Amino acid sequence: MKDKPNRSLGRPRASDIKKPTKQMILETATELFIARGYQEVSIDDVAKKCNVTKATVYYYYASKANLFTETMVQMMLRIRGYMKKMLEEDIPLRDRLLKVTIAHLHATFDLDLEGFMRETKNALTKEQVKMIHQAEETMYEAIEIAFNKEIEAGKIGTVNTKFAAHSFTSLLKVGNYRDANNNPIFSSVEETAEQIITFLWKGLYN
Repeated sequence: MKDKPNRSLGRPRASDIKKPTKQMILETATELFIARGYQEVSIDDVAKKCNVTKATVYYYYASKANLFTETMVQMMLRIRGYMKKMLEEDIPLRDRLLKVTIAHLHATFDLDLEGFMRETKNALTKEQVKMIHQAEETMYEAIEIAFNKEIEAGKIGTVNTKFAAHSFTSLLKVGNYRDANNNPIFSSVEETAEQIITFLWKGLYN
């Protein structure tokens, strides 16, 4: 009778897996990083919440920095997917941008991407920072494509689409502003979204 091959350290048994372990670790880490920030989350925290060993987490991700990088990249790719789907709907571009704005503001209410990046300034390698920025660029590309299609169809005036996309995403960040008392600029997400799109639209096509 042949001996069974040894499992790599930290690799879970196939029979123990319901949801793919790597996916479970990534989803759990995303929740923890968003809730607590980079510095306050450890690999041990992720392992405990996933009910796996630290060795299992390290099997899939060599370090906390690697895990954080992957959570940010995958999150931005998901955001791009949601944006792309809404931007391809058969309604006027302004209405599509409004829908994207409302959805984005709701989804990122408690999410401070810039704060995350500041917090990880000395923790991530240049390559890891580059990977996150490249994933972020894919969000801009989805918006650029939407502007280009409208220009080519003659539905809106000509504009530098890269400038338009970055202006739009910058306004999305402003939409999440809170003062020292945690008060937003406007009373609701919907009002904030309308103000953002009105400001953008007048600025681009006045």
